[in-house]
Amino acid sequence: MSFNGKLEDLMSAITFAEVGEFETAKETLKGEKRVLLAVRENNLGDKTSRYAVNTCKRIGAELDILYVSSEGTVSAAIERLTEELEKEAIGFRIVKKTGCLKQRIIDYTGEKSDIQFVITESSDSLDVDCKTKKQSDAWKNLRCPLVVVANAGPA
Repeated sequence: MSFNGKLEDLMSAITFAEVGEFETAKETLKGEKRVLLAVRENNLGDKTSRYAVNTCKRIGAELDILYVSSEGTVSAAIERLTEELEKEAIGFRIVKKTGCLKQRIIDYTGEKSDIQFVITESSDSLDVDCKTKKQSDAWKNLRCPLVVVANAGPA
């Protein structure tokens, strides 16, 4: 399915879910039910976590958490998020990577065709640890919509 087709299906599903038509929303997505939350270490706010959880609940999706960190352990914010996902009975998996977040997002969505869209927190953190300055061109290779959640204040 093309990028525009995925975007149209996603927006339709969200619209159905917002008005309480959850079954129609699920059917609109045709069984493709994964959302990617892409975060850098210590860069996950409550607003972004809530957005990811609520979106997964609305469209009946599972959450893939792409955690880019130089350390081997996950942050307290990720632990809180996984507790919330378990409480809400939302399936999830954590994928730990190192390096450039933007490139890891492109690589991951290229490998996983069932990702509906990507949620990330800050456009500033996307280029950290990226070796090339041609990163704006890299988004041309992204196969799904990208949602950037602004975490400007207390959640």
